[in-house]
Amino acid sequence: MADEEAAARAVLNRLRRAQGQPAGVIIMAEEGRDCRAVMTQLAAVSRALDRAGFKIAVGRIRECMTTPIGGGKPRMNEAELDKLFLTLA
Repeated sequence: MADEEAAARAVLNRLRRAQGQPAGVIIMAEEGRDCRAVMTQLAAVSRALDRAGFKIAVGRIRECMTTPIGGGKPRMNEAELDKLFLTLA
């Protein structure tokens, strides 16, 4: 349980750090900053959100595979998990 809580805190911290980045990119674009600098920051925003999304997905996939529902079956089967994971790609 402590590991799960630490992982959740890490994801939330990652999202909080990424939260201000889009505003910075908007300001840079509005100011007419060099397109390379804007694109570099935009890529950083995208990577930060992707990484947070993957961390969340891994935790949820693990939970869905190991936590049974009513009849003792996992919440999702492998095909459902594959489909869900590919939505992040």
